[in-house]
Amino acid sequence: MRTGDGTDEPAVVAATARTPRAAEVADGTRVAAFFDVDNTIIRGASAFHLAVGLYRRGFFRKLDLVRFAGQQARYRLFGEDKDQIDDVRARALDIMRGHSVAEVTAIAEDVYDEVLSLRIYPGTQALLDAHLADGHAVWLVTATPVEIGELIARRLGASGALGTVAEHVEGFYTGRLVGDLLHGEAKAAAVRALAEREGYDLSLCHAYGDSTNDVPILSTVGRPCAINPDRRLRRHAAEVGWPVREFRHRRRQARRGANAASLAGLTWAVAVVARAVLRSVRRRMGAE
Repeated sequence: MRTGDGTDEPAVVAATARTPRAAEVADGTRVAAFFDVDNTIIRGASAFHLAVGLYRRGFFRKLDLVRFAGQQARYRLFGEDKDQIDDVRARALDIMRGHSVAEVTAIAEDVYDEVLSLRIYPGTQALLDAHLADGHAVWLVTATPVEIGELIARRLGASGALGTVAEHVEGFYTGRLVGDLLHGEAKAAAVRALAEREGYDLSLCHAYGDSTNDVPILSTVGRPCAINPDRRLRRHAAEVGWPVREFRHRRRQARRGANAASLAGLTWAVAVVARAVLRSVRRRMGAE
């Protein structure tokens, strides 16, 4: 990662951030639990809600918000898609360029309090808490910038977070990544590296994810579990005998709820733009 004095640390696929843990984890524990975030812990894509918070503070245009809303709807309906993820990454990095890490983190704190805390699956929270109570280390593994992952981990009382490294110089984002997005196989590589550093026995460790893109990290541990799986991960879990936990409503209700939530989100974003345009037109008419 590029440091404040302009020197380079060794390139890594993820940065590791520790939190003050709400539950003490015994030193030398060999067991850890690794949790994906979006649709595993938090309903929907956390990046979308962060984008709304950034929009309200003038980080980007109304059209960008509509695009983010459309991507959120697609994600909720069809799951993750590599091209979509690459597009979101490029736009997010461009939006963050020139803004300070402290500013973005402060906004993320507000977004967590206002939105994300209300979208946590109680079933996943209970699993996380049970691991901490058993003395296991608990790590969030997410494609979002590690600063955001660490914030969520701290609020949930987890041990820390592995996340994507968005380069920053002297506390300001440059719009570039160090390494690549922490996604798919990169997540598994980051978990293996962390386990080696911390002395975790991966055969005793747990991992939780919702997408077929989480198969690499789920395959890395001895005790994988699919949570709220998409169709492909559900099929794969059945084939290899992985347990499945469903913390949404019944599947038909979940599909209807996802459709309604996605449509509502998109409608809301369009309405925001429409109201802003209408106000602008009225101001111009009043000035003439």
